[in-house]
Amino acid sequence: MHYKLQVTLRLFLLVALLPTLFPAFAGETARRELTIKGTVVSTEKEPLPGVSIVEKGTNKGTTTDVNGEFTINLSTPGSTLIFSFIGYATREVVVDAAGTLDIVLESDARGLDEVVVVGYSAKKARYLSSSVSTINNEKLRDVTSNELPNLLQGKAPGVVVSTNSGDPTSPARVVIRGSGTISASSSPLYVVDGNIDGTYNPVDVENVTVLKDVAATGLYGSRAANGVIIVNTKMGKAGKTEINFNNTLGWAQATTGNFRLMNAQELYDFQSTFNPRDPSVLKNNTNWWNEAFRTAFVNNHNVSISGGSDKTTFYVSGNYYKEQGTVIQNDKTGYNFRTNLRSQLTNRLTAAVLFNAQYTRDNYQNSNTLYDAYTNLPFDPAYENGVPTDGRSYPNWLGRDRENFLQSIQYNYANARSLRTSLDVNLDYDLTDKITLSSYNRANFGNASGATYYDRRTKQGGANGGELYNNNNNNYRLLTSNRIRYSEDFGKHSLTLLGVAEAETSFAEYNTTSGKGLPAGQDVLSVATDILVSPTGYNEQVAFRKFLGQADYNYDNRYFLVGSLVNEFSSLFGKNNSTANFFQLGASWVLTNENFLKNNKVLSFAKLRMSHGTVGNAAIPNFASLGLYTISQSASYAGVPGAQPFQKGNPNLTWEKIRASNLGVDISLWSRIDLAVDIYNKKSEDLLYQKPLTATTGYSYVWVNAGSVRNRGIEFSLTSTNLTGKQLTWETNFNMALNRNKILELSGGAATFRPGNRLPLAAGHDMGEFNLPVWAGVNPENGDPQWEKLVTDANGNVTRELTSSYSSVQTAQSRQFTGKSTNPKFTGGLTNTLTYKGFTFSAFLNFVYGNWVYNESRAYFDNDGLYESYNQMILADGWSRWQKPGDVATHPKPIVGGNKDSNQSSTRYLEDGSFIRLRNVRLGYNIPVNVMRRIGFSRANIFVSADNLWTGTKFSGPDPEASFSFEDTPGNSSIKYPISRKVLIGVNFTL
Repeated sequence: MHYKLQVTLRLFLLVALLPTLFPAFAGETARRELTIKGTVVSTEKEPLPGVSIVEKGTNKGTTTDVNGEFTINLSTPGSTLIFSFIGYATREVVVDAAGTLDIVLESDARGLDEVVVVGYSAKKARYLSSSVSTINNEKLRDVTSNELPNLLQGKAPGVVVSTNSGDPTSPARVVIRGSGTISASSSPLYVVDGNIDGTYNPVDVENVTVLKDVAATGLYGSRAANGVIIVNTKMGKAGKTEINFNNTLGWAQATTGNFRLMNAQELYDFQSTFNPRDPSVLKNNTNWWNEAFRTAFVNNHNVSISGGSDKTTFYVSGNYYKEQGTVIQNDKTGYNFRTNLRSQLTNRLTAAVLFNAQYTRDNYQNSNTLYDAYTNLPFDPAYENGVPTDGRSYPNWLGRDRENFLQSIQYNYANARSLRTSLDVNLDYDLTDKITLSSYNRANFGNASGATYYDRRTKQGGANGGELYNNNNNNYRLLTSNRIRYSEDFGKHSLTLLGVAEAETSFAEYNTTSGKGLPAGQDVLSVATDILVSPTGYNEQVAFRKFLGQADYNYDNRYFLVGSLVNEFSSLFGKNNSTANFFQLGASWVLTNENFLKNNKVLSFAKLRMSHGTVGNAAIPNFASLGLYTISQSASYAGVPGAQPFQKGNPNLTWEKIRASNLGVDISLWSRIDLAVDIYNKKSEDLLYQKPLTATTGYSYVWVNAGSVRNRGIEFSLTSTNLTGKQLTWETNFNMALNRNKILELSGGAATFRPGNRLPLAAGHDMGEFNLPVWAGVNPENGDPQWEKLVTDANGNVTRELTSSYSSVQTAQSRQFTGKSTNPKFTGGLTNTLTYKGFTFSAFLNFVYGNWVYNESRAYFDNDGLYESYNQMILADGWSRWQKPGDVATHPKPIVGGNKDSNQSSTRYLEDGSFIRLRNVRLGYNIPVNVMRRIGFSRANIFVSADNLWTGTKFSGPDPEASFSFEDTPGNSSIKYPISRKVLIGVNFTL
């Protein structure tokens, strides 16, 4: 017992003396008890709740409470604390001893020190020589949509987004700095997480950068002619693991604008003036519009988990999105899963693995639902004894098409399913402290299938005893981009050299099958009794290869020069022109880094930018340069299918080339007002054109390079911090862009391409300028329609005459360029954001001015008696119909069978498409952190949001918005699916 006591006392004395005998050990003991307390505030001395605080090199971290206060225990003196918070510049602080820290985080809202991804590199915004616009996640997510283009609308100058339809399965179109192509695509190139193409979901997007001038877009070579949209998805951050739940629920209704159709009494009264009906028709008063449209529901639910250490970070997200269309039987459902992992494997090697999978299910609207909603007569019943009527068999059905869409949608459908996956493996290796080798690799895989079924019990399927169409599409794309970067500082000089070698291969296969004679309700081809159309199919492969060299020079953060050269090969083009070279130059001068402007209290930042260069457009169908034949039964010989010429080959076909210049200035005043102005000139040459050929050539068309188009414009964006009080802040963001388009020349000296079209292409004119017979109103004496007729006398003098003969104005001479274009004169957006304590209120307006829209639908329901078996629209304000001699009216006298072709194509249906729209209003509230922590949450936010609350326009249809892209029919509104007004409620919270 005595021995055990001695051993115990000796051990106790040894432990007690260790701090004296071994100071290093004493330090280790002390380090375990190093406690740091403090507060984090903004430069306005406002406490910042929710700031992430992480001990560098460890998983240890915490966040500030509602008062901006924190407590953290550190492992060792000399540890570094990292303070990070959204909207503020990250700060690192070395801590040597226990105590209290007062940390001030500077706002990053001005964005000058924000790192912007441009091309294959990243730079602080203040040092860019390019014209770019960056939109962060918070500004993207005010409007509710599962499509990024819809979220970009009105957010960046020069980026014109047109939503041609309220159908959730219909994509919006994006045009950047005007359309400069005829037959090729005008869509921008998308780059996701550093590589071309890729898949993503808007909920996972951290920010979007739009590259507009060639100094930025040119690095992407032949596919950057229409601008580049760089999408950066969210990555995990070192520190405490966060679990975020974001939920939005809401409903939507179709907007009707200035448009309304007649009810039964109104139509009866109108038609009684020229086509008396029996009063018995008034026993029905069917509102077909209300039958076709519904209150639709929107669901958007997302959960994400992110975190990591200073070596490895992760972000994992899952999303479910369901949006019903306001037209019955129309909806879109999407599922998305993303995993982003990044790890510093060694001191020199960093790897990232990014995976995204998207599954989408689309149910398309019945092909006749919208058409019938506009044209069916209110005299015809929708139901009889609770069952949808069949217009084909219902006695005394008065509507022209004898169809009730409510009967057909019981059996017919059209849908599509798609699965897209994207896998990235990216490696960065620091060969030395100045040289980095990178390899970015991506594999995209896609599968899509669709089916359209018309049951034999419906009008659409009745003629063939039922019809079924199936299609299937498989595709994949492999890309490798290998890069070497050298960076060196020589005193005040900085130089970065970049070399890129990139190769890409795409494969696709597509097939369609169809059948007829299917038993009722049997929607599989195995029961078809015959084929409807011969099966079709193709498989194809396309390759791109690119070499890029760039030099980026900086002197004393005052003068910046950047130059690059791109050589690219594509199998799309003819064998004589399969490669092309492009160059880009850029320069900028930061004036406020000069001694004469340093520390200027008014002009806190000023920079001049300029760029010039070339870029290409390769957005054409595969094999456009090759001579193609079709093999079909129509060319059969002796019962054997034969081949016939289809597309004429052109071995000289080459890229469209865009030569562009940009001059810009960025100014910040009192560190509160930011202004960016850009002036550009963009000339597109060697335009890709699908030239029709006469039948005598044996071919349908040939792809050629034809002519040139110029776009000139000015853009500006303004951000103003109006109030920065302790409790109230107010920020305004305003942007506007003006663009003018002109065709400079057409190949072969031609004056016009596509003569006779509403939108021909003519040298000296806007690409979107309408060419039509000119409507001259109504003859006040007899109510007949009138047009302008151009007459040339023997001396070549041209005079205008009025005529009521439409056939006399269909000639090439009397069709006139109107000076009215589908292209707007200017576009823009205005956002105001106010915060008060925990509340945030924002209102976003977007506007389009000076474009014209051809309201083609009016030929059906505003036709002066031609279609008495169609419903009619209520005349817009200021319109009137001729009734007696002397009337000065906008509409001719109605006559059964129509009044002298008054509804034929002319400027009569050309309307001003200008509008201003209250795109979104949102009110949110951040629940106090101390309240949420009591129930185990870090933070929470609730909000109410409304989209498309109001639209100001003169347009007579339900919605003035029309496509500006030549991939659609620009400036055309026909049987319009109107956009919807949405009201949404959301709850977001973080564990």
